[in-house]
Amino acid sequence: MSHRGSRVLRLDALARVEGEAALHLTVHDRTVAEAQLRIYEPPRFFEAFLVGRGHGEPPDITSRICGICPVAYQMTACQAIERACGVTVDGPLAELRRLLYCGEWIESQSLHIHLLHTPDFFGHPSAVELAREHRGAVERGLRIKQAGNAIMEQLGGRAIHPINVRLGGFYRVPAPAELAPLAERLRRAHDDALETVRWVAGFDFPDADYDGPLLAMRDPGRYAIDSGTPAVMAAGAGSDGAPVRGFPVAEFERHVVERQVPHSTALVSELDGHHYLTGSLARYAVSGRWLHPSALDAARAAGLGDPATGAVCRNPFRSIVVRAVEVAHAVAEALRIIDAYEPPSRPYVAVPPRPATGCAATEAPRGLLYHRYAMAADGTLTLARIVPPTAQNQAAIEYDLRRQVQSRLDAPGEPAGDEELTALCERAVRNHDPCISCSAHFLDLTVERG
Repeated sequence: MSHRGSRVLRLDALARVEGEAALHLTVHDRTVAEAQLRIYEPPRFFEAFLVGRGHGEPPDITSRICGICPVAYQMTACQAIERACGVTVDGPLAELRRLLYCGEWIESQSLHIHLLHTPDFFGHPSAVELAREHRGAVERGLRIKQAGNAIMEQLGGRAIHPINVRLGGFYRVPAPAELAPLAERLRRAHDDALETVRWVAGFDFPDADYDGPLLAMRDPGRYAIDSGTPAVMAAGAGSDGAPVRGFPVAEFERHVVERQVPHSTALVSELDGHHYLTGSLARYAVSGRWLHPSALDAARAAGLGDPATGAVCRNPFRSIVVRAVEVAHAVAEALRIIDAYEPPSRPYVAVPPRPATGCAATEAPRGLLYHRYAMAADGTLTLARIVPPTAQNQAAIEYDLRRQVQSRLDAPGEPAGDEELTALCERAVRNHDPCISCSAHFLDLTVERG
């Protein structure tokens, strides 16, 4: 509609993302003056109502923050509280935790690839229309997702909001015979995952590049999922030839500072004063050389370059390829853990409380997730701090949107219309697989043209 000489476009809801938000674009003389990602879901106050709870409760409570990545919240909460209590979980219990996390990566990344993101590349409004044209590919994606769900059901007790996780380990651990059926399913899923990499690598990708800093966990010798320390790759840098600086997770809040903005219920994060990106692109840049050999070979064949020689993908549109590679890695890693599994002597180690503060970070499918808890001597929580990946990416998404829209406006020919800009913005947002509800502690699009 027109209003006082400006063109205003409204899109009531962004499809194929988790949650709701809006985007407000202001364009003057074919120049993007402002792009605001307006996350308007109400605050959920998880941090507030964790205070006063017992130190064993956060794994179950925080898993309710997200139905797509509950394991990420459980694992990060467990590690933060265990560190506060001076307890280390290692050996088979740690491997079972990693296996459960692999299950979440498999199901969450496959969901995004096949049902949320791929329709963009074929001009379809949903996965239903996509399935009519590419039924076999969608069914393949669902098989992969089901393999991930099966891991979560076996180890977690159910696929959504697992109930078998506790401080120190699990309430119950499986016998090797119980994991054998998972291995059979995962072997097929590995073939499916590699085929998915080949399929998505053939999509038509617009030219784009995110030139800001990248933040991901780093665990030399293996691709970081549930372990490591935060690491930063400089803005515009490559991989092996570029400096990757790390810092202890205890210093996370010295480097990552959140601030409130009027247009969003999510806090906006800056890394040492700059917008930054976390998630699949950042993980591949920081740790790609430690992917499982089959996944790394698939990444090279898909044109993502070789992170061991300095090549790294920074194109947000190609993040779908990186996610497919990560699914292949997670399947291979799950098979490795199952093949080597020997049951622990007990399902958990004791985590007695003490007056202390502990923090931890892991890699949720959408990026680095940070928790910090403080407790009294009896285990009562006195502070809870949670920094989810989508909130960290909010400024980077706004920056990416400005660049994408400006690039289209600068293109020769007729000025881009509202419908074209809307489609471009939706695609640009979905590149980052945002979880809006997690960030609210997308899309109603408004474009003002002067």
